Formats: sequence, structure tokens, C-alpha cells
Amino acid sequence: MFTSVAYLSILPEILILILGVILLIVEPFLKEERRRNLGWLTAGGLLIILVVSLLVGRPGDPAMTFGNTIRFDWLGFFFEMLFIFGAGITALFLMDHEKVGRRGEVYVLLLASTIGMSLMSSAADLIMLYLAIETTSIPLYVLAGFMLSDDRSTEAGFKYLLFGAMTSAVMLYGFSLLYGFTGTTNLYALADAFKAGQITAPVMFGVIILLIVGLSFKVSIVPFHFWAPDVYEGAPTPISGFLSTASKAAGFLVIARLFLVVFHDFTIDWMSAFAVLSAVTMTVGNLLALPQKNIKRMLAYSSIAHAGYAMIGIVAVSKLGIASVVFYMAAYIVTNLAAFGVVVAVGRVVGSDDYDAYKGLSRRSPLLGLIMLAAFLSLAGMPPFAGFVAKVFVFAAGVQAGFVWLVVVGILNSIIGVYYYLNVMKYVYLYRLENEDEDKQPISLTRPYAIALIVLVLGVILLGTVFAPWFGYSNAAALNLF
Repeated sequence: MFTSVAYLSILPEILILILGVILLIVEPFLKEERRRNLGWLTAGGLLIILVVSLLVGRPGDPAMTFGNTIRFDWLGFFFEMLFIFGAGITALFLMDHEKVGRRGEVYVLLLASTIGMSLMSSAADLIMLYLAIETTSIPLYVLAGFMLSDDRSTEAGFKYLLFGAMTSAVMLYGFSLLYGFTGTTNLYALADAFKAGQITAPVMFGVIILLIVGLSFKVSIVPFHFWAPDVYEGAPTPISGFLSTASKAAGFLVIARLFLVVFHDFTIDWMSAFAVLSAVTMTVGNLLALPQKNIKRMLAYSSIAHAGYAMIGIVAVSKLGIASVVFYMAAYIVTNLAAFGVVVAVGRVVGSDDYDAYKGLSRRSPLLGLIMLAAFLSLAGMPPFAGFVAKVFVFAAGVQAGFVWLVVVGILNSIIGVYYYLNVMKYVYLYRLENEDEDKQPISLTRPYAIALIVLVLGVILLGTVFAPWFGYSNAAALNLF
């Protein structure tokens, strides 16, 4: 039945769809040199959608809509707002990208993927969840390989498509087994079926393995991380940033909702597996980031390590654990988008993503140097930035749940992370261009980049200093799972 609550539950998706249609209508009437303005239209439209959703689309008590396929609650709504924010920032970064900034279809694909993520955040049915995952993934496959004249981009798109399709098939097989043994696809009905003993332990264990394989790929958990470095390096840099933040956050939300709702009474069967994967992911990600000399590859391995940190909150299986994951994703989105934003701005002028391209950056652009310092210190978990508070919360959740050994592994890995983040800052602040005067080779910021980076660095600082309100929202969102 179509009620006001039903429409409010998909209000952001409806508005994003309308914005996409407006882009398709407007683009043919713009001259080639003016199609850059589609980025302003996309970012401005997403800002309006964000404001409208916050004013009139906020959920009350959790409600099931559209035949129990959508769950309208604060957890999904909070993440929807994060996805819209991330897409708006990404649109600003795309505007002055030489090869894709004037292509209207890039912004439409970005919006299509954002709709998929929004549906992932609120899906309460296996069919809706799978359709949302594919709606998210297929535009990202195209965007990763969008630069057809660049061999690395086409390789990135092909690898992402190939491995993504394979893991989606594995996950879909797990979904089909759930339906076959229980006769339902609704997540909450599945939980009731498990309690009633409609599925045997060996089958359930096999299903859990299949789902872990499929979803671990989405968030780049080891050993399903192998696609990330090549895809991040080859894809357009703004898309790499979007992949590493919003897409990862959507994957973590699905893991939390699926495992804590459907398999809540069988946590012992998957908690230990996720704990081991968390420890291995942190360690592998950080160790492989150490020898990198390309900043996008380093950020890819850093992203893998951060997936391991965030997984501690899932392993805790508690209100504090889920609240810490929600807060971690918010902090990670603003922090990593800021890091990739600096990479976009520098790469646009210098034409390289190697560490050597950052020599003398603090003199060529003091503002970019400071923003990069704030972003990397936050990624390293240093106070008073967002990353520090986020790690404190997930580590506290791990200790509270009795996973002290996992928290110790996380702390040791955080120390390793400090080294390779500060190694990049060494190029920024200590190294100088050989036989060159940095003052005569400034790196200028265009208006979209300046706006996006200032908003992001303010977010990094605010989440790290005035964190109580934001963690309050995270805690309210987490309560919907318990």
C-alpha cells in the first residue's frame, strides 16, 4: 500500500532519479566547453536533496514499506545522507578532471550508483538487496574503465567487472540457498526461520561462507582485496575516492544488517571468522602499503587496512560496536575523500601520482599541504582528527566484547600506518624540487576543488573535536539493529 511513509522511505532515491533525468535533458543543450557546469548542477542538486531529506524525510519508528522490502529506519537514513554527501563531493572533484569532467554520462552514472547504495542501506529483502548491490556496482564498473584511451583505466574496469561479477554470483548462490531452505527472502522472516530450526547447521555454515566471500569483496577484506590496488590506480581519481569511501560504507552496512539480523542467534559461527579476517586484513593492508611509491596504490592498501579496523566493530556484536562502525564510516568518508581530493588536485597539474610529484608541495601550495597533513594524520589515527576518535570507539567496542588480542593487533597496525603516511608527508614538507624554484611553480586550486577540500577538512576536524553529537546520531542509528 502506498502511504506517505512509503514515499518518504524512498524520497532520496526519487529525488536523485529526478536529478539524473534533469542532467540528461540539460546536457544536449550545453556546448562542449560549458558541460563542466554539469558538475555544479549535480553537486547543487545533491545538496538540495540532502537538505530536503533532512527536513522532511527523517524516519520515526522503524517501518517496513513496499511489501516489506524496504526498512525505513535511522540506520539506513544516516548512511543515505553519507552517500549523497560523498557523491556531491565527488561531482565537484570530477568537474575539472581533464578526461571525464565534461561527460554528462559520468554524473548520471554517479547518481545511479548512489541510488543503488541508498537502496542497499534500507533493503530488508534478499531480492531487493541483490538488485541494489548490482545497481551500485554496474555503474562503478563503467566509471572505473571510463577513460578508454588509458590502458590502465580499461584494465581497471575489466578487472573490477570480472571479479565483481564472480563474487556477486557466489553471494547470489548463498541467497538462493537461504530462500530454498526457508521459503522466504525477507531478512526478518529468515531470522525467525533459523530460530525455528528450518535450516541445518552444516548448510547454514556453508551459506555464511558464501556470503562472507561475496560481501568481503565489496569492502576489500583480505583475501578478497586483490582488485583494489589496480582498480584504484587505473580508475579516474575522483572515482577511486568514491569507491574507497561510499561504496565501502555501503558494504559494511549490508554486512551489519545481514549478519546481525539474519544470523544474530548464531554469532559464534561467523564472529570468529570475521575476527581472523579483520586481523589479517589490517596486517596485510599495512605491510603492503609500506613499499609503495604510487600514492593511489598506497591509499588502496590503506583502504584495505581500514576495512580491517572497522571490522572490529562488527565482530563486537554490540550496540557500541555498530555505533562505532557507523561513526568510523562517517569519519573515513570525509578523511579519505580529502586525501583523494589532494591527489586529484596535484595530479591535474603535475600529471603524476608518484611520491616524487609531491616534492615541495608545501611551498607550491601551502593550503594543499595542510589539507594533506590533516587527512593523513586522521588516517593514521592521530588526535585531534576524526580518525583518532573513530579508532578509539572501535577499539573500545573490541575490548568490551572481549577481543583484546584483536585490539592489540589493531594498535600495532596503526603504528605501522603512521610510518607510511608520514613518509608521504616527508616529500611534501622536507623534499624540494631539484634545480627548481617551487614558488614559480604553484599548484592552483580551482573553485570546485577549493570548496570540496575545505568542507572535507572542516569535517575531519569537527568529527575529531566536537564528536559527541555525531556519535549520538551513530548510536541512534545502531539501536535499530537491536
